[in-house]
Amino acid sequence: MSSAGAGLFLIVSLLALLALGVPVAFALGLTALFAILLFLSPAELNFFGEFVFESLNNFTLLAIPLFIFMGAIFGGSKASVDLFEAGHLWLSRIRGGLAMSSVVACSLFAALCGSSAATAAAIGRVAIPEMSKRGYSPRISSGTIVAGGTLGILIPPSVTLILYGIATEQSIGQLFIAGIVPGFVLTVMFCGWVFVAARREAGRPDPQSQHSPGPGAAVAQRVRDAERIYWRDRFAALLKVLPFLSLIVGVLAVLYLGLATPSEAAAVGALLAFLMVIVVYRSMTWRRISAILLESTRESTMVMMIVAFSAVLGTVMSFLAIPQDLALLITDLQLNRWVVMIAINLVLLALGLFLPPVSVILMVAPVFFPVIVELGFDPIWFGIIMSVNLEMGLITPPVGLNLYVVKGIAPEVPLRDILAGSLPYVAIIALAIVLFSVFPEIVTWLPDALFGGG
Repeated sequence: MSSAGAGLFLIVSLLALLALGVPVAFALGLTALFAILLFLSPAELNFFGEFVFESLNNFTLLAIPLFIFMGAIFGGSKASVDLFEAGHLWLSRIRGGLAMSSVVACSLFAALCGSSAATAAAIGRVAIPEMSKRGYSPRISSGTIVAGGTLGILIPPSVTLILYGIATEQSIGQLFIAGIVPGFVLTVMFCGWVFVAARREAGRPDPQSQHSPGPGAAVAQRVRDAERIYWRDRFAALLKVLPFLSLIVGVLAVLYLGLATPSEAAAVGALLAFLMVIVVYRSMTWRRISAILLESTRESTMVMMIVAFSAVLGTVMSFLAIPQDLALLITDLQLNRWVVMIAINLVLLALGLFLPPVSVILMVAPVFFPVIVELGFDPIWFGIIMSVNLEMGLITPPVGLNLYVVKGIAPEVPLRDILAGSLPYVAIIALAIVLFSVFPEIVTWLPDALFGGG
């Protein structure tokens, strides 16, 4: 069978297993076994265990459970409360300021933990009740958290960027640095939409009174009038979050200065985070430590199993020459490279609707990498584009992990309102992909400046 036929078989087999409800890791492993039995010699089965071991025998992978552990530490602390409070004190006087502070808090917390679900859950528990109390509609309050949580897979330290770097043999330090400016740009774009949405909502009449400036406006105004915010409060709030921001900057600094590998930086970051939570909050108990370790182990095991079996499947595809033949086919067709990039983004979007970002990265990065290199695209730039694309899958059904996370922490908000509030951000993320494609320097300038790229 040709490599095209083998590739089609693998895709159909994998989708069938996923449709049957088989966990992603085992679906990947079973698909690899089918491919070995059908297209390779049965003797190759002897190497299956060796492939699994070799895929995990990588020191860089140690960064994943350590960053997950660091995220769990912050998720179990009051860091989310401090971040939200700081954002609220500085932005509350702006139209939609409380929702904007939620986005800013999400971006900072994402940098602390690197997990979209953890970001949405931690900030949402604090922010949604506060926004509701101040008259924000369920659509704005829930949509803001759903979208803000997606920044966890882009802003470093990001597990998806680590896995992309491992799968494509790219510098994780450069990928981390490359995610900073796009993360900031997306945060600003999200805040811009919040401002527009808040103004539109304020102009709508209240169903109970044709003269009211908007739903909940009277309640919101009373709450704002009762609050007195002084500059000393603003700076005091900044001082509370300064240690966490220093930790983020420190982890990134040792990476791009070449003082430590990603795994070493993750180990130091996790240890400092643990000590910081004990010293700053003095609330770490043995029961909480046990819960954090259990949560970190569970999530790390899931990710590592996906890493192992996706690597086996990738090795089998390389034996079958599927990525190489795909690159040659696209080159022979002499298509415009942006047409190919649009097609790749559509495939990523379709996969992201059904699979978590970690799975998509590990499945398709080895396949698409030879193609984008052959077409002359920057691999670091493509890693960021892929991560931004996969953010859309986190806020769109049927999987839409962040949708269900927010529904879980705010059960009183109907799912249709959560979905309606998040859909505008899908368009914003798509617009960001276009922006980063037209102006790739937004992504590449900082890593080129720090690492001396061309």
